[in-house]
Amino acid sequence: MATSESKFDLRSTYRKNLENHEISPPLAAILALSELVVNSGAGTMFELVKELHGGAEVLKKSTTNPISLNAGCELFIAFVTLFPHESDSFAELKSELMKQGQKYAREAISYRDKIAELMLGFIKDDSVILTHSYSRVVMKALLHAHKTKRISVYVTEARPRGLGIKTYESLTAAGIPCTVVLDSAVAYVMDKVDFVLVGSEAVVESGGLINAVGSSQIAIIAKAGNKPFYALAESYKFHRLFPLSQYDLPTHNPSILSFRSPQAPAARSAPSGVSPDNQTPTISISSSVTPTAQSSRTMSADQIACNPDVDYTRPELISLVFSDVGTLTPEAISQYLVAMFAG
Repeated sequence: MATSESKFDLRSTYRKNLENHEISPPLAAILALSELVVNSGAGTMFELVKELHGGAEVLKKSTTNPISLNAGCELFIAFVTLFPHESDSFAELKSELMKQGQKYAREAISYRDKIAELMLGFIKDDSVILTHSYSRVVMKALLHAHKTKRISVYVTEARPRGLGIKTYESLTAAGIPCTVVLDSAVAYVMDKVDFVLVGSEAVVESGGLINAVGSSQIAIIAKAGNKPFYALAESYKFHRLFPLSQYDLPTHNPSILSFRSPQAPAARSAPSGVSPDNQTPTISISSSVTPTAQSSRTMSADQIACNPDVDYTRPELISLVFSDVGTLTPEAISQYLVAMFAG
């Protein structure tokens, strides 16, 4: 990057933005790149865009799961590229770009409220809902529905981080009946639910969904049981990515689900992590299990590191995607993305 790097720490700025729990990785990236613009030594638009691409690469290398972060980076860079250059002063233009980026991030925080209101019309009184792991936008939708309707929620345990427990605690604290379901019991509970509701790491060009691992198999079971599978996604998570399988995801690497000799250590030192929605400790087996049995029945850190943290849900398994830009079919996602980045 340019000489501005010694004055401006992009990674630290990004991490500081994430300290606000309302700020998701795409928005944190947009805010960080907005500050990079005014701290940049670039004197032309070509130099500025080049520096922003360099900044995006720096941010992507700072995390093992850059999917949602990258969606925010590409959105902001596309905005900068298409922004009308009417100012005579390039410094003034950079200042305006920063202000526009910050304004967008402030407004985007309210997108979850729009999605929750849109989703409300699809939630009937006495609905039984299955959700997966923990998602801020899903929590917003469920809590909003609880104000006017009676709902009950099943939530998957979502091992190894146990984020379903976080969802359970938040919902029960709000007075919503909630039961935690073993990840392996999704098929068992599917007949009891009216629909499945999940969040997203990213919605991609194919109309498919990238989300916490386990989402794909839940969608397959829901499809087999003729139950709607709904995804909630803010528009800044729409990503120009076209995976054809799980192994096309940017987070995939040869160590995931590889076979190892008993003596070989895991290649990855830590699991690939998802967005701050997923920053909670791993869950443990009940205290009624003896230490010896617990150690033999709990995955080791090396075993966890060999497993994926996100997966890809094919578009034909998704009923609808609810976003701040409206309710979209998977087929409409591709059209929207093309228009979104075409200016």
